[in-house]
Amino acid sequence: MTTTDLLEDTYVAALQHNLVDVPTEATLVGVVRQPTSWFRATVDENYPALGPPVDLLDEFKQRHEDFKMQGLCDEGAHNAAWDDVEFEKRYQSYLTGVVDAREAVAELTSRLRDEELLVLVCFENTNQKRCHRTLLKAHLNAQL
Repeated sequence: MTTTDLLEDTYVAALQHNLVDVPTEATLVGVVRQPTSWFRATVDENYPALGPPVDLLDEFKQRHEDFKMQGLCDEGAHNAAWDDVEFEKRYQSYLTGVVDAREAVAELTSRLRDEELLVLVCFENTNQKRCHRTLLKAHLNAQL
């Protein structure tokens, strides 16, 4: 098994409703800035520093609402807002430019190199909406 095979991702509702098979030895790693109590109860640990930065998340949420007010469905508004605020570029910049994020990435990378099976967990179902955890997963894999 390669180190990239040790990193998976899913969303919290899939875990809560048994929609995904997660190996029992996997560590469920939340990557949200402000986890709810039910989110914290679902994951083994959470790294707030790996959630999107507050300014990006706030701007994204506002644009999402704007697009919904213009008549887009929730998923369409979500994905349009993602593009509009340059989410991918800004989140990547955050991961490489902010000390707390870099340290969290280094810690998870080290755990993967030690062959710990990690599953990144956030809120979004990526079959419908884009999510920062897929960017984070690619970023972590690139570090290995």
